Amino acid sequence: MSYLDNILFAVILIIGAGYFTNNVKKLIRNIKLGQDVNRNDNSSERWKNMAMIALGQSKMIKRPIAGILHIIVYVGFIIINIEVLEIVIDGLFGTHRVFSFLGTAYNVLIGSFEILAFLVLVAVIVFWMRRNVIKLKRFMNSEMNGFPKNDGNIILYFEVILMSLFLIMNAADLHLQFVDGGYGHYHQAGSFPISQFIAPIFNGMSNNLVFLIERGAWWLHISGILVFLNYLYFSKHLHILLAFPNTYFADLNAKGKLDNLESVTNEVKMMMDPTADPFAAPSNPDAVPAKFGASDVQDLNWVQLLNAYTCTECGRCTSSCPANQTGKKLSPRKIMMDTRDRLEEVGKNIDANKGVFIDDGKSLLNDFITPEELWACTSCNACVEECPVNISPLSIIMDMRRYLVMEQSAAPMELNAMMTNIENNGAPWQYNQMDRLNWKSED
Repeated sequence: MSYLDNILFAVILIIGAGYFTNNVKKLIRNIKLGQDVNRNDNSSERWKNMAMIALGQSKMIKRPIAGILHIIVYVGFIIINIEVLEIVIDGLFGTHRVFSFLGTAYNVLIGSFEILAFLVLVAVIVFWMRRNVIKLKRFMNSEMNGFPKNDGNIILYFEVILMSLFLIMNAADLHLQFVDGGYGHYHQAGSFPISQFIAPIFNGMSNNLVFLIERGAWWLHISGILVFLNYLYFSKHLHILLAFPNTYFADLNAKGKLDNLESVTNEVKMMMDPTADPFAAPSNPDAVPAKFGASDVQDLNWVQLLNAYTCTECGRCTSSCPANQTGKKLSPRKIMMDTRDRLEEVGKNIDANKGVFIDDGKSLLNDFITPEELWACTSCNACVEECPVNISPLSIIMDMRRYLVMEQSAAPMELNAMMTNIENNGAPWQYNQMDRLNWKSED
């Protein structure tokens, strides 16, 4: 019978790991739909960013309450899941608490896991209250209606269930360890500073029933972890995995420094080259002309698409956005969510058409993000500064603005007037160069 348990466990593990691997392949493929950009420079600074921001959570604690609670959940998630290794070994080989031979070190580990599990429960309850009772403003924006709001709560429920199952499993195990005459393979191992207060509920129960509760909690705990792992792909909590590459590949340039479009640079160089023939035939007549800016996700670079998948939907960017604060339609969080939604739509299109994207008549611009949102941005970089995982909504906004201006001539009237003045007068004002100093003669 134990062999059947081991086989069943192996099957569940293979299915869970296989589905997760398949989703990771889709994720990588979708990110690679973006344009190439070189982010391999200054590796020492990039490793430092990843260590400080993704691992060290340095930007989270700028808002101390949420930051400290998040660190508790984050550390708990990482450390408690060390015990998953023991569960996997026990499940595959039919052992029980296989690392208990470590003695005192094992007791310290299990005790630490339990304290962290309790702290995670406390933190998660506070997070749930902030979302559903206090209703912090940044969680109430219109883009958070529907699945995004439910997604945040689902993750919190997941964490409560997983931590509760862990403590119940340990409490039942502790009870069986001290059964007179022993019970099966349950030997004294581990330290249980939290579950020792749960264990008394099993007093008076038959040992067989307690055994079933312990086994049930064990199976539900590991199955829940596998379900949680595979839910990540569909959830904002994908940042648990992607925060590390996202902070590593983040732009190291000073905030406010904009990149130049290579296609525009080449055009300017040709204009300034006296030997260039502007009427010469292109060297590759079949080449697709370079697009100025971005109208869809394929026009963005792969780091921007990685940003979209990494977005935590925490709303710090939107709550700091001066345009949003003054009632404008712009929400930097929505920019990232819309980019991810469109990227997922494109990915599903590719899946449905055997690896080839078939034009669906839609685009990121207009169908997801409106020009009104794009032109509301003041390009102040507040969203970039606030993001706890170094996402840049501004880079997407600027690339889409470039498309509006350079491909569609769809800039706002005021901006078009300014650019016309620069073209005609060499300055943003409507006076020609000969009249600029007339003011000095005025009384």
